[in-house]
Amino acid sequence: MPLCACLYRNISKQELMELLEQGEIIEDYLDDFPYPSKLIFRLVNNRPLHAVVAWSKENLTAIIVTLYEVDSEHFEPDFKTRKK
Repeated sequence: MPLCACLYRNISKQELMELLEQGEIIEDYLDDFPYPSKLIFRLVNNRPLHAVVAWSKENLTAIIVTLYEVDSEHFEPDFKTRKK
């Protein structure tokens, strides 16, 4: 697994795995192309993390589209609700 985004954003592989394995799906993007994706949230080591993950049923493969620490500029204090 390439770790470029993890290293650049100071998110460890262990933190990423916890997010993916125990996170909460907070948005579904069923019309994303070429694969539907989901926004996943979890507090990991007191850091609010989001990952957008696409799923290829044909290849049985999860694709990390983006991974980041949530900021209060774009999300409410629950880190799940987008600000309007």
